[in-house]
Amino acid sequence: MKKKTEKRGYTEKRGYKDELRGEYDLAKLKGGVRGKYATRYRAGTNLVLLSPDVAEYFPDEKAVNTALRALIPVTKRPLKRVR
Repeated sequence: MKKKTEKRGYTEKRGYKDELRGEYDLAKLKGGVRGKYATRYRAGTNLVLLSPDVAEYFPDEKAVNTALRALIPVTKRPLKRVR
């Protein structure tokens, strides 16, 4: 049997009890499949990282979507060439 070297419970750094076990019985964890839902997750997620200077103008997700929806009709118009 292994000796426990770390103390469980209240820690000064975190200030709460650690609820993780020191060891887990891996025999009870059989049957799990790594990345089982990864494809479905990626298909339904579209994240875009805004540059900090751009993000200053958008307080939340709704503001970004509103601005982008306003630009969609503009991009669908044919461009006029200047001669």
